[in-house]
Amino acid sequence: MTNMPQEELFQQLKHPNPHLRKRAIGEIAETRDETTIGQLMGILDEEDVVYRRSAVQVLGIIGNDAVPLLVDSLLNSKNATVQASCAKALTAIAVNYPDITFPELGLQGLQKALSDPNPVVYISSVMALGQIGEPALDILIETIENTDNIALAVAITGSLATIGGTKAGEVLSAAAANPDADPYIRESAESALSRLQQVTQWNAGR
Repeated sequence: MTNMPQEELFQQLKHPNPHLRKRAIGEIAETRDETTIGQLMGILDEEDVVYRRSAVQVLGIIGNDAVPLLVDSLLNSKNATVQASCAKALTAIAVNYPDITFPELGLQGLQKALSDPNPVVYISSVMALGQIGEPALDILIETIENTDNIALAVAITGSLATIGGTKAGEVLSAAAANPDADPYIRESAESALSRLQQVTQWNAGR
């Protein structure tokens, strides 16, 4: 711990030295107060990519307390970069806290974001749901079975393979065998199914 003032720590989030950035990320998460999440949210529309990514990482470490503001911006921001950064921060929360139940508010927010017109937003939301895993499975299945958005359906096949399991396998098999589905979706489902089977075999052999 360096006991550096918060203002300086926030400036270090965009430092060219990755070690200093990493230290600042950890310290901001550890010493946060009631203003920290709001300050981090304010960085998500900065043009500096490094700065934005660092803020996303801190929000991911802060975890579930950041979810309400992240969902609000994911759904209501007019800036697709901010929205995608919110989805990435929700992904980071799922990665950092795999043993903590992901908040229902977060799941509902990501589900709504799947119908966003911007591909950057809906694809980053699909990736977040894939990382959340089992609790997000029904949302992804319902969406792939009802959407007319081919790019969204293709992205979901990848997330279903990431989640794995019998149910995901059945949905992918049905999509791959569906004669009425778009050829691109069928092909993606076949490829995702093959990846899922490889992972299952690899896990079984460990």
